[in-house]
Amino acid sequence: MAKKLWGGRFKKEIDRDFFEFQKSIHYDYNLAKYDLYHSWIHVTALKNSGILTNDEAKKLHAALEGVLKEIKENKFKPNLNSEDIHTEIQNKIEKKTGSLAGKLHTLRSRNDQIAFDEKFYCKQEAEKINQYLSEVQASLKSLSIQHKGLNIPGYTHTQRAQAVKFSDYLGAHIVMFKNDQKRLKNFSDNLIIQLGSGAFKGTSLTKEYDKAIKVFLQQKIAPDFCGKLAVVDNALVNVSDRDFIIEFLSALSIIQMHLSRLAEDFILYSAKEFNYFDLPEEFCTGSSLMPHKKNPDFLELVRGYTGRIYGNLVSLLTMMKGLPLTYNRDMQLDKEPLFSSVDIVKAELKILAKFIKGVKLNKDVIKKALQDESLYATDLAEYLVMKKVTFSQAHEIVGKLIRYSEDNRCKIKQMEEGLLKKFCPYLSKEAINKIYHF
Repeated sequence: MAKKLWGGRFKKEIDRDFFEFQKSIHYDYNLAKYDLYHSWIHVTALKNSGILTNDEAKKLHAALEGVLKEIKENKFKPNLNSEDIHTEIQNKIEKKTGSLAGKLHTLRSRNDQIAFDEKFYCKQEAEKINQYLSEVQASLKSLSIQHKGLNIPGYTHTQRAQAVKFSDYLGAHIVMFKNDQKRLKNFSDNLIIQLGSGAFKGTSLTKEYDKAIKVFLQQKIAPDFCGKLAVVDNALVNVSDRDFIIEFLSALSIIQMHLSRLAEDFILYSAKEFNYFDLPEEFCTGSSLMPHKKNPDFLELVRGYTGRIYGNLVSLLTMMKGLPLTYNRDMQLDKEPLFSSVDIVKAELKILAKFIKGVKLNKDVIKKALQDESLYATDLAEYLVMKKVTFSQAHEIVGKLIRYSEDNRCKIKQMEEGLLKKFCPYLSKEAINKIYHF
């Protein structure tokens, strides 16, 4: 068992089973980079206050930057016997600086560190996900350009409704993802990452933290960071608030809903009953029994993961609903839902951008489907309205025309002029041929 950050008032060693139950290093190591950022700022604040000498701060900064380098080079290997990432980094710094590391945790708490770490993490992951959303939109736009001018059947209630431009159909998904980006950008822009809360009521380093933040930003320790860092304004809220994670998971849940809807459409349109789309083989699988099968497994997994993404949000809302101020250990359970949702959505978007590029359209099948005359019934009603027929009358006229066509198994496009005039004087072969343009 690795050295802990606490224990002086205890006579007995922690129960081994309980230690394994309560530790979080096996998942919160994802926050290592952000915890190092917090420590870097904290060391500067301690130096500004006179608690650390310039030489001591220099040695601690060097040790922190050494561990940060390990992370950037994918060489960071956490000791899974550590209690959490804060303890792990403290122990790594102690190996590099000896007893000097004992000053690193002066006047701060893990309650403060974790709030800082998670906000930093959420901000950067929101920006990454926004980039992935842009790549998906680019793939949809490219597919749209490939089939410029193409119409496809459009649906309401999963029943054929009207012919629509394929570009408009893909554009609907693009708009959904653009709205997702707006939500994430709003979340990211409004997220203020604060520090200096101590355990829950602040510390005496307020002025020093303010100076340390400016130095941190000037020296570009986190060159990929673009946001707001500030000294805490209400320490009690800062350590006990997880609204920002709930908001982030809410945004991810909406993204997942949009991904699931797209997946469902593509699954349907690739089925033999529709056969509009041919899906790329690289993202499909076969059957262990049926040799002919080409299953849309990627899309089905996207659809299936929606339950987990929603569940992660509900899990956090439920965990937070009855917590008294301020920090409670229940809040440790915010991390796995957060990391899970982020990892799933990022993976889905990354694959989807490639998947869409491989989608092929079966134009002959689509052309045949567009010969369904019911797809143009609404257009015909609108034509009559433009001829000064009331919409209620136009709706009834076209409805009767469709019914006659079905009952007599004849195409409207093939009806004689005289027969059309019986339904409405404004109906003509010329008008029908113009509207039923297949």
